[in-house]
Amino acid sequence: MKRLGLFLGLSSLVFGAETSNVDILFVIASSALVLLMTPALGMFYGGMVNRKNVLNTTLSGIILYSLIALQWVVLGYTLAFGDDIALLIGDLNHIFLTNLQDSNIGTIPENLFMFFQMMFAVIGAAIITGSFAERMRFGVLLIFIFCWSTFVYDVLAHWVWGGGWLMKIGSLDFAGGGVVHIAAGVAGLVGCIMLGKRNYTKGLLPHSLPLSFIGAILLWMGWLGFNTGSALSVNSVAINAFLTTNLSVVGAMLSWLIIEWTKYGKPTLLGSITGIVAGLVAITPAAGFVPPFAAIAIGFFASPICFFAISTLKSKFHYDDTLDAFGLHGIGGIWGGIATGLFATSQVNGIVAKEAAGEGLFFSGDFTLLGIQIVSIIACFALSGLVSFAVLKIISYFTPLRVEESEEINGLDQTLHGEIAYR
Repeated sequence: MKRLGLFLGLSSLVFGAETSNVDILFVIASSALVLLMTPALGMFYGGMVNRKNVLNTTLSGIILYSLIALQWVVLGYTLAFGDDIALLIGDLNHIFLTNLQDSNIGTIPENLFMFFQMMFAVIGAAIITGSFAERMRFGVLLIFIFCWSTFVYDVLAHWVWGGGWLMKIGSLDFAGGGVVHIAAGVAGLVGCIMLGKRNYTKGLLPHSLPLSFIGAILLWMGWLGFNTGSALSVNSVAINAFLTTNLSVVGAMLSWLIIEWTKYGKPTLLGSITGIVAGLVAITPAAGFVPPFAAIAIGFFASPICFFAISTLKSKFHYDDTLDAFGLHGIGGIWGGIATGLFATSQVNGIVAKEAAGEGLFFSGDFTLLGIQIVSIIACFALSGLVSFAVLKIISYFTPLRVEESEEINGLDQTLHGEIAYR
């Protein structure tokens, strides 16, 4: 089997090439770092909810490793990266991971590529849970996430990376700004609107900022595997992704603290770790396509954009996005996709000239790539929004989406799991 195509910003992707032990070790290490992101997200989320819901919030994310890993092995991988059908979906050639043993992706075995991508599917699903925290029934959450992964994540992964129509028109998404962050953020937005606001209004401030701080730092570390490993090889693109990922955080954390200091008169730890995540999300689609100086700008402008979404949009439209999955990941991913259309250059990655719609606006003066990035953003937003609404609506015909009011007030840790985090 031979296929050529764009994946995550590689200059070229050739199936059947000889493997490289260095690249194999690099992707194994990157996969381990991405695996770390899911429990790290659980800590980041868990520290920001009421103390009666910290275990439920953490469990809601980490249990998805098992659920989505199983889905990915059985069906997800082949839908995302099987041979293309009408530019829309992969075929079933790799169902139950068949036909992977003797094939390579670039210089790594396809089995390893499959596992690396599985970690992306898991963290994408886990992000969504932040919008539902403290009120969604646990069984409903699992059913919804399973359906979302199958009908949204796998489809978008094929569209953008697996030979689908967005890849064909030249859309660029290095490590999942649209596939992971926009899609997850929009699913969270739809879900929190359909669930309604939380009834328990006391103690909505983070119960443990140190826990969230540890989670944010571990997320940052894991993100280096998420972005840098997406080059799939030890090369200049990987080095650039490493630099841009960290430099985007520099800009985002600084600008978030400036906003807080100016608006409220005090810089905060919560603001700094929120800025870290905003910068990481925004650089994700661009990390392997933009130069380091652009990464600082992308991060610097990510914070005011996300801050506006969290502080103004949420209050104006009265939706209760508990942990701001949409405000950070959805909005941050949208900005990152647009920024890729502004700053992408073949000086960093040759794929921009060879496979994409051209260089970014600031390097070429041409709006073509920016326009295609906007089309890709709309596609990710629309598919995730429509499918999420449909799945939750169907589930609601059979069972309530949210817990009983008494369970919500008493806390989900004890009422759903029979456990207490603090005594």
